[in-house]
Amino acid sequence: MYHHSGSVFHPAAGSATSVLDPASASADTTDALVYQRCTWCGTAMYQRLLCPVCQGSELRTERSEGAGTVRHSTVVHRNTPAARNVSLIEMAEGFVVRGRVMGHPVGIHSGDRVRLSTAKDPVRGEPVFQLLDEPYRAWT
Repeated sequence: MYHHSGSVFHPAAGSATSVLDPASASADTTDALVYQRCTWCGTAMYQRLLCPVCQGSELRTERSEGAGTVRHSTVVHRNTPAARNVSLIEMAEGFVVRGRVMGHPVGIHSGDRVRLSTAKDPVRGEPVFQLLDEPYRAWT
């Protein structure tokens, strides 16, 4: 059985907000990436209803700084006129989000540092990132 520590901050009842509640997003976070943090164990997650670690339902919404690292990237040729990439980005806050990195799809690799460009792509509805560093070009 899981018992929480007394040193963890627990908000008053009714103060937790959900990612599915559009009223919880303020005007300054319209182009920001918002995520949840469990009030019981402190785990950060993206668009979840329950904490994947302790199964807690008390999640508070926080705003991401937008910096992250590419953990996996693949090129997709299906259902699109041109090749595009789909990447898993590990954000500095500790959660992983699926999104697209701008640039040549083949030039995006694991370990590349990225920054949030747009929180929601108008076509696919997923976050869009841009590379922070110039891609490594050996032999050129």
